[in-house]
Amino acid sequence: MNDTLKTLLNHRSIRKFKDEPLSQEHITSIIKSAQMASTSSFIQAYTIIGVTDKAIKYQLAHLSGPQPYVEQNGHFFVFCADLYRHTIAGTMEKTAVTTSLESTEKFMVAVIDASLAAQNATIAAESMGYGICYIGGLRNDMKKVSELLSLPDYVIPLFGLAVGIPDTQTDQKPRLPMESIYYENTYPKDTDTIYSGLESYNDTITNYYESRTQGERKDRWTEQMSRMLSKPKRTDMKDVVQQKGFLRD
Repeated sequence: MNDTLKTLLNHRSIRKFKDEPLSQEHITSIIKSAQMASTSSFIQAYTIIGVTDKAIKYQLAHLSGPQPYVEQNGHFFVFCADLYRHTIAGTMEKTAVTTSLESTEKFMVAVIDASLAAQNATIAAESMGYGICYIGGLRNDMKKVSELLSLPDYVIPLFGLAVGIPDTQTDQKPRLPMESIYYENTYPKDTDTIYSGLESYNDTITNYYESRTQGERKDRWTEQMSRMLSKPKRTDMKDVVQQKGFLRD
């Protein structure tokens, strides 16, 4: 097993970091690694905001949870879907691009591009010994986050990435069995296959929580997911996204 595979297979979320900032050299390496991720049609539809202002980090921490590790880390990155620079490109070339930029397809491209870049950044950071935690809570109030970061139209904050030296080690949470997420040629028509995979995974997750909490927590994965999905979240997101110029087709 090579070092890359070891890094990938050792991933876990870290939520407590030492009070030590990343060096500029390491920040640069992480950003350059992010930029080398695959990008649809060379569009590079994302922007990364490094947040160093303590007041902004404080507000982001509270908007996202509150989650203290948004404020307390070595460096905090915000990954944004960004088609704003493409409006500038259209202006420079005297070409009408608005209809394309406001399509669902280009929205998907921007979200996927940003996500691929973020995962490259994560692997780069972890390969250097840092821990990371993705922060989807920034979408709790995308409008306020956009205002804090002065994001123009056609730019929306998707998630944050807290990076730093781990101050505590966490257990690795078991993932779904491979048989539940990888199928060959077609999706299985036999739902019994899916049921049996989830039942097996429920046992794994229950044992994980029991061991981690000395028996205080025993919920199953399907129970956890059903409870979460029974209450829709961030129902204003489509309106905010459309106000920023996306999804208008």
